[in-house]
Amino acid sequence: MSHGPSHDPLKSSMFFVYPEKVRDIFVLATRIAVLVCLVSSISFVLFIAFYPRSPYIRFKSVPYRDAGGDPHPTTTNISHVLFGIGGSAKTWNTRRVYSSLWWEPNTTRGVVWLDENPRNINDSNNEIYGPEYRVSSPDWTRFKFSSSRSAVRIARIIRDSFNQKLPNVRWFVMGDDDTVYFTENLVSVLAKYDHREMWYIGGNSESVEQDVMHAYGMAFGGGGFAVSYPLAEKLVSILDGCLDRYYYFYGSDQRIWACITEIGVPLVQHPGFHQFDIRGDPYGILAAHPIAPLVSFHHLDYVAPIFPDKTQTDSVKVLMGAYRADPPRILQQSFCYDINRKWSFLIAWGYTIQIYPLLLTPFHLQTPLQTFKTWRSWSNGPFTFNTRPPPPDPCQQPALYFLDRVDKVGVAGTQTSYKMAQADKKCNSTNHTNVMAVKRITVSSLKMPPDYWQKAPQRQCCEILDHGRIKDSSLRIRVRKCRQWENVGV
Repeated sequence: MSHGPSHDPLKSSMFFVYPEKVRDIFVLATRIAVLVCLVSSISFVLFIAFYPRSPYIRFKSVPYRDAGGDPHPTTTNISHVLFGIGGSAKTWNTRRVYSSLWWEPNTTRGVVWLDENPRNINDSNNEIYGPEYRVSSPDWTRFKFSSSRSAVRIARIIRDSFNQKLPNVRWFVMGDDDTVYFTENLVSVLAKYDHREMWYIGGNSESVEQDVMHAYGMAFGGGGFAVSYPLAEKLVSILDGCLDRYYYFYGSDQRIWACITEIGVPLVQHPGFHQFDIRGDPYGILAAHPIAPLVSFHHLDYVAPIFPDKTQTDSVKVLMGAYRADPPRILQQSFCYDINRKWSFLIAWGYTIQIYPLLLTPFHLQTPLQTFKTWRSWSNGPFTFNTRPPPPDPCQQPALYFLDRVDKVGVAGTQTSYKMAQADKKCNSTNHTNVMAVKRITVSSLKMPPDYWQKAPQRQCCEILDHGRIKDSSLRIRVRKCRQWENVGV
């Protein structure tokens, strides 16, 4: 059997390319590649020159401009807050004194919105100043209502405030004409949140009956609440239709909450907003303030004066004096003990001191004495926080001291002095008698740093100075940051 030439697949015409053909293919591929690069470059240049520019394509650096128009964003400060205050022509003449206690001319921004121009405004008192008033836009009367027509107008204050189109507004803060704000603390709260996002911040009622009647998840308007610019912008766009949907709600704050709920934004509750839905004496709440900055008071005309033997207005002035000396520290509790005498001390800085003639745990001391009743029914509760009844045994009741004066010490220190309140001498025990011998207490402290509330909160410690020696019926105490090994217990 004969054999033809051997068959090598590598030399088959289907797989083998002669050298001269390799050279020709390489030259052709190079020319094609150069041509493709040239066409692509020309196309890109033409695209840059003539194509409409997309807002998503940046060809040069553009400075960030926040929602309120600020081209240079900084840490939130009072200039970024716009207050919208709800009032009426009938109440403004008497209630505007509350605004004068916290308003800083040429610094604070905001408007009191009234139902009509007020009459017989008494401007003879030069100490009364505050925000300007304006009359609400008249179209609020066209909305449906059930039991409170004025609630519609007050709910639309956020719309009136937004429509002013003021520059650099990051936060809209709503409140009443009898709301007292502690603005530096308010700003410290708001500065923790990104104002470019949608935030709704405030507090609920102290009385459970009020929260059940309205809503636990709603910010009660008298205590004030804050709405960030983006949320306000969206809220204003749906507000009018939303108000008609919820015409059957009683208050303006409940209507605002319902509309914000439709946007899907929850309430961020902060314990420093105080609605004061209570009756009687607010002492128990103020002497046991949460470990949080004090932001606001409301309903001051409906509770006993904060300080005994003073009017409510003068009481707030005294508290404001301490607040301005050390804003983050106002009302903050500290506990310390005289173990030898078996005394417990509670200090609510800038307001009051209690000395108990027995040793009590911090758990008891931090729980508010119930010196008040519920808002609507004047009952003993329930409240949205724990309370403890005043001790029925006079020998276990504390001696009370109230702020008498505030002094600055150097650049970074303060000294507050507290004077014993008049008390009925109903207990004859030796320990109680020894407590009653202390007529004045001075408290020294360093100012809290401005960013104190931007960090994890912690109660500060106190210590009794001079080995507890009582000199001229006085005791000296120092409040300071707790040492690493130290706690506030007995």
